[in-house]
Amino acid sequence: MTSRVLHLCAIRDGSTPDGANPRQAREEAAVVHPQRGAALVRDLLPGFTGDILDVLTGDLLGELETAAAHADDAVFRDPEHVTFGAPYRHPRMLWGIGLNYVEHASDLTEAVPDEPASFIKGDHTVIGPDENIPIPEQSQRTTTEAEIAVVIGRYCRNVEPEDALSYLAGVVPVLDQTAEDILQRNPRFLTRSKNFPGFFSFGPRIVPLAEVEGTAGSLAEVTVSTVVNGEVRRSNTVSHMRYDPAYLISFHSKVMPLFPGDIISTGTPGAVHIEPGDVAECRVTGLGTLSNPVTASN
Repeated sequence: MTSRVLHLCAIRDGSTPDGANPRQAREEAAVVHPQRGAALVRDLLPGFTGDILDVLTGDLLGELETAAAHADDAVFRDPEHVTFGAPYRHPRMLWGIGLNYVEHASDLTEAVPDEPASFIKGDHTVIGPDENIPIPEQSQRTTTEAEIAVVIGRYCRNVEPEDALSYLAGVVPVLDQTAEDILQRNPRFLTRSKNFPGFFSFGPRIVPLAEVEGTAGSLAEVTVSTVVNGEVRRSNTVSHMRYDPAYLISFHSKVMPLFPGDIISTGTPGAVHIEPGDVAECRVTGLGTLSNPVTASN
């Protein structure tokens, strides 16, 4: 893909009743230009009515970059004065990767698998920044896991690791939740333990890989941290993954086609037990912070 500068996101209009879940607010596809600020996609591409997934599947990134470069200053606003939602709500495919950091596997007295240990989550799990992570009634021990995820930007099938990163739309912070006590009863319960509502938060922005590499030095040097109530509980760099993002893209592209907007969340440096009243965060070098409050099940 060509060099890009735009961050992909969604902006909430803020018109929710007091005490309502932020997810009830209307969200609009938006971008953030590092120098110019935030703008709605519909103001840059007149007639556009979709979300960021429609931008990706419609192959509109190049057109959007050009429009943002030439748009009037009045289109843009200060990103500090907007509220971000999930970049989009309905990814076609959402892969998670288990036990990918060697140290995390050792914490669980597990061996790092000889091949990536992947699982699929439904789009009903998706929430955005500041939305509630509800602890399910069935679980007495739910964990949160900070991760960096890669977002596919163009059709990807049977690619090799050396080419894989060129297929990205960008990277994004993730909080992946697990009903750990359910999983511990039987490893075959993995799908159930991962698929409660609110168990996949991502955002606030999908950032071009080149920008992240410019900030950290390389993708391998990016630090991912699981933070609860302001305390960094687990932290590690991408270099300590058993299977790096390029390999994961290649591996899964040889299982099935990957399409624009598909997400691969690459594993956590460590899971942390959460309870109602906590605030979970994912902090990633060059991507900022994703934060979600934890509540009891609705």
